[in-house]
Amino acid sequence: MAAAISLSFPLDPQSLHHPCRLHPTPLSRPLQSRFFTRLSLTSFHREGSCSFKSSSSSSSSHSSTTPTTPAFSYPEDPFCTGRFLSNEELEKLKFLQNFVYFKELKSGSLWVRVMGAEEMDMTIGLLAESFAESMVLPVGYVSVLKFLVKQYLMERKVQMPHMATLIGFYKETGENGEEQEVQLAGTVEVCFNKRGANVSPPTPTPPKDSPYICNMAVKTSLRRRGIGWHLLKASEELISQMSSSREVYLHCRMIDAAPLNMYKKADYEIVKTDSVLVLLMLQRRKHLMRKKLPLLSNPPESDISESDTEKSA
Repeated sequence: MAAAISLSFPLDPQSLHHPCRLHPTPLSRPLQSRFFTRLSLTSFHREGSCSFKSSSSSSSSHSSTTPTTPAFSYPEDPFCTGRFLSNEELEKLKFLQNFVYFKELKSGSLWVRVMGAEEMDMTIGLLAESFAESMVLPVGYVSVLKFLVKQYLMERKVQMPHMATLIGFYKETGENGEEQEVQLAGTVEVCFNKRGANVSPPTPTPPKDSPYICNMAVKTSLRRRGIGWHLLKASEELISQMSSSREVYLHCRMIDAAPLNMYKKADYEIVKTDSVLVLLMLQRRKHLMRKKLPLLSNPPESDISESDTEKSA
């Protein structure tokens, strides 16, 4: 399964929606970026296990015990956005650096956090493959997509901490306690406010001053495990702590029944739908969906069945 994909950079707009993505959008607008994270896969494998700090309420709601997870270290260098930041922005960057969402799934464990510079290449590869699959492009086009996605991510990086790219790492539960490799499972981009909004969003156009979720993708071999659902939950949790706005928006193509069903179960409602005229521009019709997030003091919403949220591509 692929989580909703909402790519925003030049290419074939709107045709970028993958059936299993959380929310699709076209390749013809700067893809919503993702950047930082302080965890490197090498340190994951090298060190044994450690206590994972989680800033996510959903994570703690999963179980009362502190999960033991693969260790990783955060580089001392701060996130580099390439521009001067205010004290408030620096504090938000620090919060993003420490954000971790953890969930025990039926088949393994999932950690979601902000992407680091050292993980950009693997994230680019995941997005490029997902877009190529969504648009039914030959394998040869993946390298072209990688170039475009990289350019987009580099441009969007300067908008931190007003937006962030989250990545999810998955560790499968091995038989007889066998140690399994940690692997990149998915990614999603989150915009927190107007300063982090894409200059050319897909239609129907969402309010630029409201949080927006896009460019979500799940690795093909790891679909149907609830990963897409938890990428969505991690995004909502981060938005609740980074934005004063309670209304979150995302796009979903009309043809993507499974993602649409998942969004509705997550309490998103359709607020507007593309006109049939977009078909003349070779674009897929999309729904603009909205959800009002509960206050942080409210109890976290319960998870839904993994089988109900994802399906094979």
